[in-house]
Amino acid sequence: MTTTTLVYDPADPATIRSPFDTYRRLREEAPLYHLGGRVWVLSRFADVFAAARDTETFSSAQGLSYEGGDIESLGLLPTIVMMDPPEHTAYRRLVSRGFTPRRVAGLEPAVRAFVVERIGAMHDVIRDQGTADFIAELAGPLPSFVVAHYLGVPQADRGRFDGWTNAIVSANADGDVIGGAQQAVGELYEYFTHLAERRRHEPGDDIISQLVHASLEDEPVRIEAVLGYAFVMVAGGNDTTTGMLGGSAELLTQRRDQRQVLLDRPELIPDAVEELLRLTSPVQGLSRTTTREVERYGQTIPAGSKVHLLYASANRDHREFGPTAEELDVQRRIDRIMTFTSGPHHCLGAAAARLQSRVALEELLVRLPDFEVDWDAGEYAPGAFVRRFTSLPITASV
Repeated sequence: MTTTTLVYDPADPATIRSPFDTYRRLREEAPLYHLGGRVWVLSRFADVFAAARDTETFSSAQGLSYEGGDIESLGLLPTIVMMDPPEHTAYRRLVSRGFTPRRVAGLEPAVRAFVVERIGAMHDVIRDQGTADFIAELAGPLPSFVVAHYLGVPQADRGRFDGWTNAIVSANADGDVIGGAQQAVGELYEYFTHLAERRRHEPGDDIISQLVHASLEDEPVRIEAVLGYAFVMVAGGNDTTTGMLGGSAELLTQRRDQRQVLLDRPELIPDAVEELLRLTSPVQGLSRTTTREVERYGQTIPAGSKVHLLYASANRDHREFGPTAEELDVQRRIDRIMTFTSGPHHCLGAAAARLQSRVALEELLVRLPDFEVDWDAGEYAPGAFVRRFTSLPITASV
């Protein structure tokens, strides 16, 4: 029986690296936890799921961090993730057709070719040096490649784009995008301002082109909104997939029996991706602001409070996923997960993230089937929102 006082500090490095024991205690001992001041935490699946879908009570309009100040720090108009319906619905509709499963499926040949090339490079590094960095060689570059494709970044500009992406993702994980990547953010905004102007005259099949030729209430989409879309895709579309891939490599190293199931039955990989998305939950949680008083577990959350929705805890709740909820089972059938949240703010890029994860896993198991990652030697990014490795040594027989 646990007798120590339950303390949840989302910024504690030890919690960031291995948060799941704390999450388990939150679910059982304090499903509504007062973090201090006006910040509260929900950790059970049913509570997190319901709050994410109730945008009238749990609003995104004041930002998604429990510290606040998100909108001011960006130096832009509120981005799509910091809006509630109906405004959010209108902005989402502008770009949603590019993220349908059918449209995303068209990316698979390019994604697979990229993954094969990166695994080949990783194979060469392992052969020459004995070990490679899984994040640097595959898990980091892959989502950057996909985001650049969606934004219509020309091949000649990909090197600069990757540099800005790396700086912003690192600063975002540290919780200080503007302070930690001020130059990169400024250069990114300048670049997409020029690219947007170019796409007005030379449109392509990309999100920037869609936005500059779209209108809201008969008014052209403002450049600030275009820049906001670009920023959200860079900040939200990269380290999340990186975290899922790094965490999956970790889990499949720990559970060789589950890896063997996938080697024997590769047709199970799509379902395994859902299970890995559930357990890795790269976005640990995001916050909402209450628009009214809320009663939970005999306590009152005042109006105007920040409520942190712990997606990663919800995804391991035995009330939703059964008694083996915290164990990897690649044959588990899953009806719903919180990895991409739920309701109006369900992640637009969910299908693209699933595609990247499936293809990377398929090719990794074929080309480096006996891979092993060294979790203890890996380094984590700081920050309380996305749990991801910044480096992860990988070895294999080559």
